[in-house]
Amino acid sequence: MVKGKVWTLKTKFDGKVQKSNFALVEEEVSDTLKDGEYLTEALHWTVDPYMRTSELGRVEPGQCMPGEQIAKVIASKNSNHPVGSIVRVYAGWRTHTILSNEPSPRVIKMPEMGDLPLSLALGTMGMPGMTAYFGFLEICQPKEGETVLVNGAAGAVGSLVGQIAKIKGCKVVGCAGTDAKCKWLKELGFDEVFNYKKVDLSEALKAAAPDGFDCFFDNIGADFTATALKHMKTFGRVSICGQISAYNNKEPPKGDYPFMFILGKQLKIEGFIVMRWLQRWAEGEKAMAQWIKEGKIKYKETIYKGIEKMPEAFTGLFDGANTGKAIISA
Repeated sequence: MVKGKVWTLKTKFDGKVQKSNFALVEEEVSDTLKDGEYLTEALHWTVDPYMRTSELGRVEPGQCMPGEQIAKVIASKNSNHPVGSIVRVYAGWRTHTILSNEPSPRVIKMPEMGDLPLSLALGTMGMPGMTAYFGFLEICQPKEGETVLVNGAAGAVGSLVGQIAKIKGCKVVGCAGTDAKCKWLKELGFDEVFNYKKVDLSEALKAAAPDGFDCFFDNIGADFTATALKHMKTFGRVSICGQISAYNNKEPPKGDYPFMFILGKQLKIEGFIVMRWLQRWAEGEKAMAQWIKEGKIKYKETIYKGIEKMPEAFTGLFDGANTGKAIISA
């Protein structure tokens, strides 16, 4: 028998996420395995904003928080997953998991990592990276010489979108909530950067792109999106990835939503969930790995040590505590 730790949802969210919404409990996990089963121990966990919304509609108090992890097989009766092998599995906020060839919990094939850190399989080479790759390239269809706007640009997804846009020959405008994050975005190659907390947003957008934006990758939503849409060029393309500004709201946000600008400028605006392209992830993973090796994609991780830190890492997402990808390591 193995002693494991599990973060459960203690109380459903009511407005802003609090550490008190979670409870850390111990569980006993059998190490007596049936044929085809294997036991894993988590090495890295991820926290992502989506855990605040869609997934928690299916999680009740007392149940394990959802999410991916990178884990090592520590006991096995499965020839496909021998002891010492590494898996990427949707097993939630827990240390130990018994897996089998059954489809749930879902095991997602690990990308070819080479000598890259394993944690990247939860970030640049994982769901956030694929979100940036497919969500930007497939929906925005950027062309060389176009101007791209990315908000939440210092996050796990936005920082990659901006760099991919530069690879495609675009002018890239990004914003973040601290001067330190803005400095990092300039180091990544963003052409124009501003701290959205220190400017009049409409004036900053006009100054950065007097002729408007061809593409807009939106991670924030609400008032930012409403303002940015007014600065789009005719036939501009908008990829709606996240609405993090509204995830903690008790009521729908109120604002000036410029639907007439959408109509008049004939904008293409499309929301997406990255699992749409799951069957093509290998394509995106290969491209991201190559760009990393070529120095065209740089990444940053905000590392928290120990499963005990998971609520802190999660709540920090909504306070702007992380630069790049938030990762919790065992």
